[in-house]
Amino acid sequence: MKRIILSLLFSLGLVAAAAASEGGIQLDKFPEEKISDVAALQHGAKLFVNYCLNCHSAAYMRYNRLRDIGLSDEQIKKNMLFAAPKVGDVMKAAIDPKQAKEWFGTNPPDLSVIARSRAGGGGSGADYLYTYLRTYYRDDTKATGWNNLAFPNVSMPNVLWELEGQRAAKPPIEEKDPHDESKTVHRFAGFEQLTPGTMTAQQFDESVADLVAYLKWMGEPSQGLRIRLGVWVLLFLGVFTVITWRLNAAYWKDVK
Repeated sequence: MKRIILSLLFSLGLVAAAAASEGGIQLDKFPEEKISDVAALQHGAKLFVNYCLNCHSAAYMRYNRLRDIGLSDEQIKKNMLFAAPKVGDVMKAAIDPKQAKEWFGTNPPDLSVIARSRAGGGGSGADYLYTYLRTYYRDDTKATGWNNLAFPNVSMPNVLWELEGQRAAKPPIEEKDPHDESKTVHRFAGFEQLTPGTMTAQQFDESVADLVAYLKWMGEPSQGLRIRLGVWVLLFLGVFTVITWRLNAAYWKDVK
């Protein structure tokens, strides 16, 4: 029950963060090469099923679409299919919607296109999620004991803390306001590690990138195919244009 509640808060936090106001910190760049990395997408799908799908649905995604990232039906059944009986089913949340509404007052929103729903602040929706999931820190003044640099005063805890470990924000650096020397501004000074996680910092960043890659891929699973077909269509049109031009010249050469 505790894991379900934390996972729900985590997923709700993603959506709330996506709806946050423009501005804030400079977003970190999501490694776009992850989108074409099959192993990264598979790992991201695993993280999504374990940490997001407990409470949130992806109603526009079917489990069998995971074949597109190299998973067989047997692998999907064995490692991914926890909340649905068939590989052809949509990704429904494990939590009972009635219980979710009773506990939290509303049903958790769908995450099918979460990576496409937030852009701005100098980056894409993927950049925002990549930054958001990597900037949690301990804050005892908050009800959950957590805060977030990308989304200050976030109302959800960091359910990935076992992977990342617990961090605290270092005391801010005080500086003179460049626009008004009579005022003082506080600049973020970084994080300090309180307890280790099951992953190193580099491994955690890679895992978050994998998860965000999967969320971005899930928003448009046919994107890779569309781009490949688009290249062939452009090549065809280019060749056809040359052929048409020469046919036109041959047709009108004897016309005076």
